Amino acid sequence: QVDLVESGGGSAQAGGSLRLSCVASGSLYFNNCMGWFRQAPGMEREGVAAAHIGGESTTYADSVKSRFTISQGQGTYTTLYRQRNGLKPEDTGPYLCASRPCGAGGYTLDRVAYKSWGQGTKVTVSS
Repeated sequence: QVDLVESGGGSAQAGGSLRLSCVASGSLYFNNCMGWFRQAPGMEREGVAAAHIGGESTTYADSVKSRFTISQGQGTYTTLYRQRNGLKPEDTGPYLCASRPCGAGGYTLDRVAYKSWGQGTKVTVSS
């Protein structure tokens, strides 16, 4: 069982920035991959960023590439997701982090590959 807790969501104006954090605990995998997902109203949950924790491998959805950054925070199992300058109203929604053992598929944006999920943190971007 892996427990994930997100924090850092909130409100921002278009063009602004937010930093999200995800802390993992429990039966963590030796070789861990983590991802960030979001779910706009009426839409399917989409992967926006994923990383091989401890390594430098990352991947991003085209919709957030060059605007958002995923990185490892303080602590082995803390992932930061920096929504840098350039937030857009369409970035609004709950953001969830997820964890999986890196293996076939690695740091993937495919939500089906992830087994452990946090409860999410809400991001609201106003125009």
